[in-house]
Amino acid sequence: MVMEIVCPAGTPAALRAAVKAGAHTVYCGFNDETNARNFPGLNFDRAEMREGIAFAKSHGAKVLVAINTFPRAGGEELWHRAVADAEACGAHAVILADLGLLAHTAKTHPNLRRHLSVQAAAANADMINFYGTEFGVKRVVLPRVLSVPEIAAINKETEVETEVFVFGGLCVMAEGRCSLSSYATGRSPNMNGVCSPASHVEYEDHGGVLDARLGGYTIHRVGKGESAPYPTLCKGCFSAGEKTGHLFEDPVSLNAEALLPELQKAGVTALKIEGRQRSRSYVAEVVRNFRAAVDALDAGRPLPTGMLARLSEGQATTTGAYKKTWR
Repeated sequence: MVMEIVCPAGTPAALRAAVKAGAHTVYCGFNDETNARNFPGLNFDRAEMREGIAFAKSHGAKVLVAINTFPRAGGEELWHRAVADAEACGAHAVILADLGLLAHTAKTHPNLRRHLSVQAAAANADMINFYGTEFGVKRVVLPRVLSVPEIAAINKETEVETEVFVFGGLCVMAEGRCSLSSYATGRSPNMNGVCSPASHVEYEDHGGVLDARLGGYTIHRVGKGESAPYPTLCKGCFSAGEKTGHLFEDPVSLNAEALLPELQKAGVTALKIEGRQRSRSYVAEVVRNFRAAVDALDAGRPLPTGMLARLSEGQATTTGAYKKTWR
């Protein structure tokens, strides 16, 4: 069976580009705090969502609606309405993280397919089976902290489909459990859908030394001529004793294209590409390359490799936890 390519779309144009490039499935969200990429200029209003889903279906593709933040106490109606609207728009499934919202959706929208967001941080078979049994979850997006053998072991103990990240930004925390950004900026990734918001980013030059700051905290300090990465806390530099460096890896992108045969053998159902903040040209090129790769794998042909390096952060890539190479 061909592994499903699940592609990001931050705009209607990106959705159309992804579908035309060969994505089996596109994931996107409404333009409010119900989804974890709540940035100005991104996401879909209700009419755009309805039109985007219709376009995808007319080309044989599916659309997943991410409603993957955690509802505010007393404000649950916004999230309930998003679920209802996703179903009304014709979504193939909703991607949820919150227990209460999962329970609400299973009860009031039983025919709407439910996927478990990576924000739920379900990283073992017992947790995954709990969500499958209690809330009828059909697929789980696995956190980016598992090796390929660990994923294979999970798939032997659950009938819930697994979806794994294969390209794009690499969150090195256990997703859904990170409080660093909200501590620094007052804006929570899991509540407001904003991780390291641009409104809190500053760059300051101090005699040729450039500081990259987030919420008043210096996250990176680089010399003249060196590139200053975006100040995301989990990828910042930290000092311990006499050593200063990155906690896990330098700020690079995940690229697991070389591991596709191993992931297929491990029983993975779907391959997720990160990047709802990326351009439609980026989306189209990444999808084309991964579609060529999974089609080649299915046909028994050699995998095309090395085509995506220039699209990666710093033009450098890593396999992250898949190979347990983190220092």
